Amino acid sequence: MPSSIANHPDRLLPADPAVRQIARELHADVESLPIISPHGHVDAAMIANDTPFPDPTALLLSPDHYVTRLLHANGVPLEQLRVGGTSEVTALDAWKTFCRNWDLFDGTASGYWLRQEFVDVFGLDDLDISEATAEVTFKTLQAKIDEPGFRPRALMDSFNIEVLATTDDPLDPLDAHRALAADPTFASRVLPTFRPDAYIKFWGAGFAQKADALIQTAGDGATGYDGYLRAMANRRRYFVEHGAVSSDHGSHSAATLRLSRGEAASLFEKGIAGTATMAEGYAFEAHMMYQQAAMAVEDGLVMTMHPGVHRNTHSSTLKKFGPDTGHDIPFSVDFSTGLQPLLEDFGTAKGFHFIPFTIDETVFSREIAPLAGFFPSVYIGAPWWFLDAPDAMMRFRSAVTETAGFSRSSGFIDDTRAFCSIPARHDASRRIEASFLARLVAEHRITEDRAHEIIVDVVDGAPRRAFKL
Repeated sequence: MPSSIANHPDRLLPADPAVRQIARELHADVESLPIISPHGHVDAAMIANDTPFPDPTALLLSPDHYVTRLLHANGVPLEQLRVGGTSEVTALDAWKTFCRNWDLFDGTASGYWLRQEFVDVFGLDDLDISEATAEVTFKTLQAKIDEPGFRPRALMDSFNIEVLATTDDPLDPLDAHRALAADPTFASRVLPTFRPDAYIKFWGAGFAQKADALIQTAGDGATGYDGYLRAMANRRRYFVEHGAVSSDHGSHSAATLRLSRGEAASLFEKGIAGTATMAEGYAFEAHMMYQQAAMAVEDGLVMTMHPGVHRNTHSSTLKKFGPDTGHDIPFSVDFSTGLQPLLEDFGTAKGFHFIPFTIDETVFSREIAPLAGFFPSVYIGAPWWFLDAPDAMMRFRSAVTETAGFSRSSGFIDDTRAFCSIPARHDASRRIEASFLARLVAEHRITEDRAHEIIVDVVDGAPRRAFKL
């Protein structure tokens, strides 16, 4: 792993020397700004308890489905990577498998992030990643992990993370968030995010039990659909009281549906009884997306939507290794039609913020940018999941800016469980923004002074504005 690649000051910047110089100066404006991470999947309890990381495999390999899915595609069984808590091989053996296949990550976003982590976080400047160096690499990383300064709280400081949002079950008591907020020695903000998917999807495992627990916990004595809605609203307020600024929805599609109380209640009862068809399940979810928007107008939570993914498509992998293990596959989504009921009723509501995310690049310029270019509630979600990669981020910026400008952006989100990749991901985004703006300056489409103002706003101002920070 040549340090000249990972440490090169011009990584991701334009190849043209004149444009590159402009990009360098723009990147310098934002390189040291604090990280604002308003959507992600880091465990708040890990930070609150300052839990030590166990080993390089558990930290960098096994939980990172970006990494494990590509290895699996190239013939590596997931149990050889200790995915999903499996332990057929040792952590060192799993690491050796990864190092043996390191070349597979050339050109990928995962390879880029990992190089940055190895160099900037772990100090592996002079070490190649290969089968021959696997054991040495593992021991070097383990020694770093075992240092007192490599605990989560210390890394929050060294990574310069000002805001980190987690993703949380509606019935989570949020004890870790409460403890962090009350700790005078902890400067960062770790914010919960209300994620009710498991309490909305009829087809999810244990839906009826979860919905009943929600009603029993927060329904104020009401039952059925009425108690369900009341409990949902009450738990949202509980999250607001504990610092939440947004709710997040991994909906199947972008569909929203305005149903009468009787229609919705009838569907809810079918969902509880387990007799609903998939079409009825999708209809209820679409209705609840509409209801979540209505609640957001009342309680002020920003509403983010992440549709368009067939989840856990390989049943045998799901059974053995669990969800979020690399077999989720995107599909195309109709945002303009699906969101019409929601935006018709709430798109101009005062204080409502709605952020749609997509992994369908075709809708950036065709649907999402035009929606954000009209509705004051709509902010454009950053490139997400398969698109949070350098070339895709550049395509995103080109696709949306000519229609919606820079002001309608949500800012970058890392959407990650891989805690140590957060600085690399945010720096990659900042370099792409610098490169895009540098081209506009070089083409005399904006002034250089204005570009310096814009890059600070898209990196720092946009997430604060979109997520009400």
